[in-house]
Amino acid sequence: MSTRLQREIEKRRTFAIISHPDAGKTTITEKLLLYGGAIQVAGAVKSRKADRAARSDFMEMEQQRGISVSTAVMSFEYGNQAMNLLDTPGHNDFSEDTYRTLTAVDSVLMVIDSTKGVEAQTRKLLDVCKLKKTPVITMMNKLDLEGMEPLDLIDNLEKELGVECVPMTWPIGKGKEFKGVYDLRSKEVHFYLSHRQDRKNELEKIDLYSEKAEALIGISEVAKLREEIEMVRELTPDMDLRRFNSGEITPVFFGSALNNFGVQTVLEAFGEIAPAPGPREAASRIVEPDEEKFTGFVFKIQANMDRNHRDRMAFIRICSGVFNRGMTLRHVRTGKDSIIRNALTFMARNRNLVETAYPGDIIGIPNHGTIRIGDTFTEGEDVRITGVPSFAPELFRRARLRDPMKAKALGKGLTEVCEEGAAQLFRPLSGSDYIIGALGELQFQVIASRLLNEYRVDASFEGIPRNVCRWVIADDETKQAIIKRYERDLFYDNSQNLCILSDNLFRCNQIADKFPDARLSKIMEIQ
Repeated sequence: MSTRLQREIEKRRTFAIISHPDAGKTTITEKLLLYGGAIQVAGAVKSRKADRAARSDFMEMEQQRGISVSTAVMSFEYGNQAMNLLDTPGHNDFSEDTYRTLTAVDSVLMVIDSTKGVEAQTRKLLDVCKLKKTPVITMMNKLDLEGMEPLDLIDNLEKELGVECVPMTWPIGKGKEFKGVYDLRSKEVHFYLSHRQDRKNELEKIDLYSEKAEALIGISEVAKLREEIEMVRELTPDMDLRRFNSGEITPVFFGSALNNFGVQTVLEAFGEIAPAPGPREAASRIVEPDEEKFTGFVFKIQANMDRNHRDRMAFIRICSGVFNRGMTLRHVRTGKDSIIRNALTFMARNRNLVETAYPGDIIGIPNHGTIRIGDTFTEGEDVRITGVPSFAPELFRRARLRDPMKAKALGKGLTEVCEEGAAQLFRPLSGSDYIIGALGELQFQVIASRLLNEYRVDASFEGIPRNVCRWVIADDETKQAIIKRYERDLFYDNSQNLCILSDNLFRCNQIADKFPDARLSKIMEIQ
């Protein structure tokens, strides 16, 4: 291993932001980009409809509704470190895209709305992090609004999520009385200025036990804060990197992302305590980041990111080695080698050609329909990175065209949109219907909108009497026997995996009883 490769690995931090909708995730993303120098002005949430190139939400529906329904990848530098930030969907209907994104990161920023505490979507996402033992840093957001008491927030997080909290900062007041935070590491007070939204909204840092602190905060309030700080130190565990890296504890910061207070402290924490890129599991062995040979896997495909390009982009997380522009990579699933001359990095709508990239970096390569989510690329070795999941949908709709002459365009549009993984496309073994499976109603609205805007296809979706999906895991002989007997219940997904779509679990259980050598699964590892 070269010294340069090791140095580049150690300087990288690849992380995702997760939260319940409206907790302030996109606002925090903007402010992180501000500190990284990627943008010069941070737009408030209310101005998200404006055409800001720095914003991570690029789809028309996202702009109209103020929600994130796709994963954006943004790279920037902070200090001497290279940050790769993945801004994930906040809406529950698009959680599958987030689950896959979490396979491509080394750590996570969890945003909690301090006026509400832990909410349902946060719970689900944290469960995925715990399953993968992903380190999580927490930011309690919206301290400038009237919300829960800080100790109650800590207690709420620990009880709801089953992870111990280690406060790194502590708020001084809340709502209209929010004055700033006390940094438990540096033992300094950071004062809050509510009228500033740029990166300079803090007064000089001062010692809590100084006369200046008493003058600015008030003698009685300082005394109360000092007592509270001592109690927090006694009641909460110490920061332990081993426990943090295994997902047992989470460092907690307090602030207001909208007013840009506390965000820089969180960003600095990722540089100080978040892990650099680590090893990845493959089907045959463990892939170490400091290996000389390149390996990477596709965790996301995005179509038509830019209407001027009309493209599809495969996002690859680099797991080992060095990517150099013009190198030859093997697409392991197809066995084909390709020279990659036009790999890109992204800053929302901005795209730049990649000359060199290292483990932890995310690169995009144009996809002409041959690349799928879960595919591995190497410098020749037939190794396959594992652990990229697909989940059984819960809602199913049949696509219906208003113009029968658009059938070909409908097939193309549905195939390409569903290749991105936010919804799944099924075709019956007998028949020609296009069946879409999704986790929520909003996905069908997004697909209909994208078909109209990007493919000029006016389609609607109607319900069908099916609400259960299970993939059939079996050898070819068993599959053929199942097909012969239950053809009307069987479908192929977009990757040609055999599955059952039924109106009840009884049918699935019946098939399982008759074919004990087959396994019916709610989760399919993407092949």
